[in-house]
Amino acid sequence: MSGRPDRLIEAYQWAEKADHDLRNAEHTLLLEDDCPFDTVCFHAQQCVEKYLKAVLIWRSIALPRTHDLRLLVQLAGEEPGLALDLEMILPLNRYAIEARYPGEWEPFGREEAEESARVARLVMGIVRGILPDAPAL
Repeated sequence: MSGRPDRLIEAYQWAEKADHDLRNAEHTLLLEDDCPFDTVCFHAQQCVEKYLKAVLIWRSIALPRTHDLRLLVQLAGEEPGLALDLEMILPLNRYAIEARYPGEWEPFGREEAEESARVARLVMGIVRGILPDAPAL
């Protein structure tokens, strides 16, 4: 038996974790005055990263130990139907570090956080559209 069903199961496990990040980002945005926008941006970046890694797993491409969305898009780029706009995704790259750690970063605002969640939801739709139907887990 080929390893394809196992790869699909693993890809969907990554996709499920990506879904959790997106749900956290969108739920956090519901906070009015006390919304931690950096947390929203971080979860959006994590969502995109995990969805891209799900594609790599599905395609049997070794996962690099990276948060670099540019590299992940390039590695996954040959997948039919994976029409990702790199310019749309790249702004999320900074959130892997700047949203998690203190530093002299630009502050995060609501508009930026909402855009990061919007991008994550778009990536979710594209990746879910190319993965085969979910296996029974």
